[in-house]
Amino acid sequence: MELNRRSVLAAIGAGTAAAALAGCGGGASSAGSADGPAEGEITLLTPIYEGADGKTLLEKKILGGFRKKYPDVKVNVDYTTYAQLNEKITTGLAGGLLPDVLMMGVGWIPPFAAKKAIAQLPETLASAHDYEKRVLEPSRYDGKLYALPVVLDTRIVVYRKDHFAEAGVRKTPANWSELRAVAKQLTRGGRVGFDPFSIDLRQCWETFLFANGGELFSADGKKVLFTGARGVEALQLFKDLVKDGSADYARKTDAGAPSNVQTGKASMMMTTSALWVQVKEQNPDLIEDDKLGSFVLANRRPAMLQGGTLVTQAARSTHPAAARALVEYLATPDSILGAAEQRGSVPGLRDLDDTGYVKENQFVDLSLKNLQHAFSEGGTAAWMEIREKIKPTLEPAIVGDQSAKDAIAELGRLAEAAIGRM
Repeated sequence: MELNRRSVLAAIGAGTAAAALAGCGGGASSAGSADGPAEGEITLLTPIYEGADGKTLLEKKILGGFRKKYPDVKVNVDYTTYAQLNEKITTGLAGGLLPDVLMMGVGWIPPFAAKKAIAQLPETLASAHDYEKRVLEPSRYDGKLYALPVVLDTRIVVYRKDHFAEAGVRKTPANWSELRAVAKQLTRGGRVGFDPFSIDLRQCWETFLFANGGELFSADGKKVLFTGARGVEALQLFKDLVKDGSADYARKTDAGAPSNVQTGKASMMMTTSALWVQVKEQNPDLIEDDKLGSFVLANRRPAMLQGGTLVTQAARSTHPAAARALVEYLATPDSILGAAEQRGSVPGLRDLDDTGYVKENQFVDLSLKNLQHAFSEGGTAAWMEIREKIKPTLEPAIVGDQSAKDAIAELGRLAEAAIGRM
């Protein structure tokens, strides 16, 4: 059976992939027994461990330790990026050549578990280490465990302490009214008071939605919940900030480039815990001089978006025991700590709270202390289709004349249609 790339991606998003992929021999049955000896040649697909340092960490240190424990398993690594990951997975499903072990993002488990592409894991693995409950939530579908967390990437607000002091601002904003007022006060001399747009617009709006007391979907993933006032108010705040002149969508910075708080072009910005590592490399004086602070966004409640990378097992691995062993190993404290240090991410294990890495990285430390306020994107089997439509649907309300209410309503219609096709 032949499927081109476009039709496969459409099938995954529309919820019709199960029948199509069954005809291609991919992902339609449960995993074989993982009770036998861990042996054989398997493949790991990963969007993290970037660059030469990441490759060395994974292949020499992490997989080096795995080989010592499981000498009869050979691991081939397929490196990709998050921008290409969904396409690689769906293409592998269509060809019946899905890698044995896959790393994927928060929100991705329900779509692929619903299609029987990934294997259910033993519930005992959820208590093998001291995972936070919030950290494990994105690893489940229909109450069952399908993945284990490796690293988290939280969305927090970072600010310039020196800018606050110069403007006489004595405390961080506790709600949106204060945030808007402080942003106005800090905007001066070509500097914007707040940059919410240098992270992905989807994740930015979600963070504000959660802080406003909103939710994306119902617990069963079948009903859209963001179309009410909570979601509209979150988008409207962006429009208000731009109208005030204290935020500018055109001045967002690219990932890896010196951020607006680093260059002093913004006094506050939405960012990730990884910014600490970037600043340490690019502007260490900001850390040495204690010019950076951070806080969790809040309005009706504090909320910190929890993204990150999970590890799971393909349902049709020909070497399920070896694949299961690698999934478990990549989620051990030593493996997690290495990945977190390399990326500047948050290790989702209480076992690692007292490590030097956590204590030194103030943004990671803040995130770990606020995991009770963490919220995850996704939550529906239709997520892979919906997630790609959030940014292009909401963007016209920020850069154009479309109202926040109309943009949210349109996104709601698209989401409801995607869920209806599942």
